[in-house]
Amino acid sequence: MKRMTAVMALAIIAVFAMSGAASAHFQLIYTPDAVYEKGQEIPLDLVFTHPFEAGHTMDMGKPQQFYVVHKGKKKDLMGTLKPIEWTSLTNKGKAYRSTGYKMRGMGDWVFVLVPEPYLEKEEGVYIQQITKMMVNVAGMPTDWDAELGLPAEIVALDKPYALWTGNVFRGIVKSNGKPVPFADVEVEYLNHPPVPGKDMFQKNALATAPQDSFVTGTIKTDANGMFTYAIPKAGWWGFCALGVGPDNKFKGKENSQDAVIWVKAVDMK
Repeated sequence: MKRMTAVMALAIIAVFAMSGAASAHFQLIYTPDAVYEKGQEIPLDLVFTHPFEAGHTMDMGKPQQFYVVHKGKKKDLMGTLKPIEWTSLTNKGKAYRSTGYKMRGMGDWVFVLVPEPYLEKEEGVYIQQITKMMVNVAGMPTDWDAELGLPAEIVALDKPYALWTGNVFRGIVKSNGKPVPFADVEVEYLNHPPVPGKDMFQKNALATAPQDSFVTGTIKTDANGMFTYAIPKAGWWGFCALGVGPDNKFKGKENSQDAVIWVKAVDMK
């Protein structure tokens, strides 16, 4: 169930490719705000990158699925996507932007991306990170804790959009609906938020890691598949459960089917 030898190999590649930093791969669904007072059009950027250091951005293929769930109803958003070129601090990569979708009414909007598996050419293995990100309008909760039946999924136990800095975020890692005990979950902070109006990460970091082991946190689920993480800083945080999905082969090669969820914390003022 875990990305074993492949994970270690990818970590070694990252060490040399990124000047000693042990950043992890993270599929990002980004929008600036997680809460809104009223419905409106929401822009979304889909980028496959290393969020803490805004490092190497991988080329995304055309997503297999991209949709939103609101009050239990699913709406396909593939038609809202257009390809873009994204600039990280080290390179440029193929990414996607969703525009034109308007949230109407109150409640939660759960955005789900099932990306085309990415081939890590050096090792000949694929990575597919099934990703969720959710926002809320007007404070009425509707779908934030819903299990969507994804092959690899993190089900939230705390509202991902309503966290104060210092709160904990809890989730249950599932594979085809079954909890995954003792799964490895990587954690990274979006340390270089996107520059408004531009397809790039900002150069200035929001935080500095004292040592490489702080760049990517690694925690484990318990015997019931649950994890807990205390959020130390405001902003977007990504959680990635490694290799928990059942589809471990793609085009004849190993495929790490991961589950990703993004949450946002804000400072209390």
